Amino acid sequence: MKIIIATHNPHKTEEIKNFFKGYPVEIYSMAELGIKEDIEETGNTIEENALIKARFLKEKIDGIVIADDTGLFVEHLNGQPGVYSARFAGENATYEDNNKKLLKLLEGVPYEKRKAYFKTVIAVVERGKETLLEGKLEGHILDHLRGKNGFGYDPVFYVDNLGKSLAELTMEEKNKISHRADALMKLKNYILQRLEEK
Repeated sequence: MKIIIATHNPHKTEEIKNFFKGYPVEIYSMAELGIKEDIEETGNTIEENALIKARFLKEKIDGIVIADDTGLFVEHLNGQPGVYSARFAGENATYEDNNKKLLKLLEGVPYEKRKAYFKTVIAVVERGKETLLEGKLEGHILDHLRGKNGFGYDPVFYVDNLGKSLAELTMEEKNKISHRADALMKLKNYILQRLEEK
């Protein structure tokens, strides 16, 4: 079975390839198939963005196409940064800029009101069928950065039941509990089920 990922990101591709190691599944990124175009993410939700990317690629290629999008949703900020997580502090914002803006907006807000969750949505598009798979990780936003691992909002996202920020976890620990791992696990089950149907 052939799966094509709507991404140019080699880390993302590698991660998904690792997930399917040992299974009769071939995984390719857009880049590996010579598709160089950037897909504009114009959706109002991460679900829409995932579907926009998958549909774009599906028009160019045969096989099962997948695309994902991730957002951080903070309760006190009415779900912000949400779909704008990557560009929260502006179009070319760095991770540091985004974290600074988030901490500024939550200044003085007590811990119990700093509830947040990460959500990853994977869109799977095949002939005549579209499926959305969702992974979630709940926690709180800290009032300072903690930890040196990970990227993005990891240093400010505190996983209550582990007593650590995401940036204090090893990659192995993070991959067991993260929103992406949750969504990828659902993708794996979906694909294995499709293999059984064949």
